[in-house]
Amino acid sequence: MIHFEEFTLANGLRCIVHEDHTTPIAVLNVMYNVGSRDEDPGHTGFAHLFEHLMFSGSVNIPNYDEPLQMVGGENNAFTSADITNYYLTLPAPNLETGFWLESDRMLGLAFSENGLEVQRKVVVEEFKQNYLNQPYGDVWLKLRPLAYQVHPYQWPTIGKEISHIENAVMDDVRGFFNKHYSPANAILVVAGAVTVAEARRLAEKWFEPIPAGVRYERRLPAEPRQTAPRKLEVTADVPLSAFYQVYHIPSRADESYYAVDLLADILGRGKSSRLYQRLVKERPLFNSVSASCTGSLEPGLLVVSGKLNADVTLEEADAAVADVLAELRESLIPGQELEKVKNQAEAGIVFGEIELLNRAMNLAYSKLIGNANLVNEESARVQAVTPGAVLAAAQEVLRPENSSTLYYRALTPSPAQASVLAEAEE
Repeated sequence: MIHFEEFTLANGLRCIVHEDHTTPIAVLNVMYNVGSRDEDPGHTGFAHLFEHLMFSGSVNIPNYDEPLQMVGGENNAFTSADITNYYLTLPAPNLETGFWLESDRMLGLAFSENGLEVQRKVVVEEFKQNYLNQPYGDVWLKLRPLAYQVHPYQWPTIGKEISHIENAVMDDVRGFFNKHYSPANAILVVAGAVTVAEARRLAEKWFEPIPAGVRYERRLPAEPRQTAPRKLEVTADVPLSAFYQVYHIPSRADESYYAVDLLADILGRGKSSRLYQRLVKERPLFNSVSASCTGSLEPGLLVVSGKLNADVTLEEADAAVADVLAELRESLIPGQELEKVKNQAEAGIVFGEIELLNRAMNLAYSKLIGNANLVNEESARVQAVTPGAVLAAAQEVLRPENSSTLYYRALTPSPAQASVLAEAEE
């Protein structure tokens, strides 16, 4: 059980305090309700670019890292399709330094042309290194627009293409900041060796004077129900051919999400999963295979992926995966198998609560979903899933017409793959 208290400042900043006096440290986590789904289709990658820009200096503090390091602190951030999250840890007696730093960059960035140019180059290099020049790096650049036709989940967090970042100008940057980076669009979590009274005092001192801003009201196009399977084939200079197949699933807040998440675990979580047992151990088609859910705040994806063994064709692997999925659509899973994945899920929840920083992040994310106490309700929701609920999830989600499949062929095919390609050309 994670104990916490909540309050809201006059400017709309939602605050959560989790006291833990068993540790000498404190965590300050600021989650902004903005991710890559909130970008203009012609200016993608901005949420991620902004994550970097937030470390380029604010109005009153030209160097964010130096004051924090001087008091023994460290920090980082990450961006997803749904959120941008900034966090820092430091010795609890120095917590006010964290409030000073985070509040000042929420108040206003320096918006220097030099800072923009530096971070633009950093992000462009990251795009090249992680997405374009790495084996299988461009998978999501191809798979997302295959699965999503209208929803902005159709591009990855890094953006659609490098030019969107290269062409970013200061007016675009200012507009993005003013629209999304305000108390009304943020959640502050303070955790560790701090009292609720002290956290409230510091929040009121450092954050409450910041103008509230306008709370961002999201109006994104809903992805239509998929009614026919989609498929894309690419060829690349990679060591092994790879198979990717995704299915649309409910949002993280949907009541059926937990059944779908456990369904993914049954399919491909660890070496005891069905895909691994059937297609790696019993019938060695895959070198590795897994399944998982994106867990996004809007309807996401169940992802099946794997690298094939050298003498296996993608068509053969696809058919074998289809057989495993068909079994889940047609019959109830044994109670013992469901109990196993429930135990795995619960262990993940428990271990995730060990780290103070994880607790702070989970509180912020749960609050963004709509209920901070979701962190304490997860185990019960997992345990409530029945074999019938998993079967219903499989029948709804694992429909062939709900699938988008990417064949990622190795440039130099194996003998078996060459034979299949030759037959296809005849």
